[in-house]
Amino acid sequence: GSSLGAPPPVPGAAAEPPRAQPPAREEDFYCVKWISWKGERTPVVTQSENGPCPLLAIINILLLQWKVKLPPQKEVITSEELMAHLGNCILATQPRDTSEGLQLNFQQNISDSMTVLPKLSTGLDVNVRFTGVSDFEYTPECIVFDLLNIPLYHGWLVDPQSPEQVQAVGKLSYNQLVEKIITCKQASDSSLVSEGLVAEQFLESTASQLTFHGLCELTARAREGELGVFFRNNHFSTMIKHKGHLYLLVTDQGFLQEEGVVWESLHSVDGDSCFCDTDFHLSHAPGKEGVTAAPQDHRLQQSQVDQDYMVALSLQQGHDPPSVLSDLELARQLQHEEYQQHHPHPQPGPSQLLPAQAGGRAARERRQRQRPDLDCTVL
Repeated sequence: GSSLGAPPPVPGAAAEPPRAQPPAREEDFYCVKWISWKGERTPVVTQSENGPCPLLAIINILLLQWKVKLPPQKEVITSEELMAHLGNCILATQPRDTSEGLQLNFQQNISDSMTVLPKLSTGLDVNVRFTGVSDFEYTPECIVFDLLNIPLYHGWLVDPQSPEQVQAVGKLSYNQLVEKIITCKQASDSSLVSEGLVAEQFLESTASQLTFHGLCELTARAREGELGVFFRNNHFSTMIKHKGHLYLLVTDQGFLQEEGVVWESLHSVDGDSCFCDTDFHLSHAPGKEGVTAAPQDHRLQQSQVDQDYMVALSLQQGHDPPSVLSDLELARQLQHEEYQQHHPHPQPGPSQLLPAQAGGRAARERRQRQRPDLDCTVL
């Protein structure tokens, strides 16, 4: 959905070179997915593999903020309709102050934004700086985010604990860093050549365009409940912070009929993530291995996967994991519930039950992380 500027790429460097993308056609249409968002039936726009992600990321924020509303039975929407909704939202940002200076400035901003709007459906050129999660080289495309008061973030930061990389990258943007690497490689000064190699190694080692330091800064910088746009690997995503953790809106058209897949967690730099429903409870992704719990076990199953997720987050952030149910305890609870359902009199306590192997399997299959040293079969 975007490209990182225009300089020639360095061989082996992380970011992909800019690619020409076909312009959006007026007849292009996108499927609408309806979700329950904060108790209200709310639409989000999904995309195919090569959808216009900058436009959709912004539109979905406006939909989740209820600034754009669609007819209740709307199932598809065209790019032309999306542009019209976005244009109306931009025009609605007119300042209440009627002073001549502010009005002239607003009119200029509107003119600039209308020039940029067509690019939203084909891809924006953004140029990140590696010093902060909100640091981008200012380009005309940024005016749309400013007018709509939508924050634009990235997580491609230099680790301050790597002084050589800090020195080599400095406050340069991506484009400037690529130019520096090319220049340094051709220099006769060995120190410049070395600095260029360090800069190139930084790009190669952060090919995911998200660093651990960047993820920590992103989590700290984003405000609780804030909706923003996250840029990574030439893609724009709708992002939210919920209870201290980051999530990306799932807009892949393949999940159109999956009501339980709405958000994807952003807690790892290596692509490891979990799907969540509209209330940010973990859900199994369709097509992946998982156990379909019996209705009476759903609450206990959800509690277990939520606890496993919190352990993963705690370990990722270097914190002590919270206390969780062991496999044996979970099996006992499940067995106790089943026994109470089928044998209401008498009701022995969990310590009196003889857990069956089926109960042990159910408990193990609900575990989301591999713990071969701790898992056991209850005999």
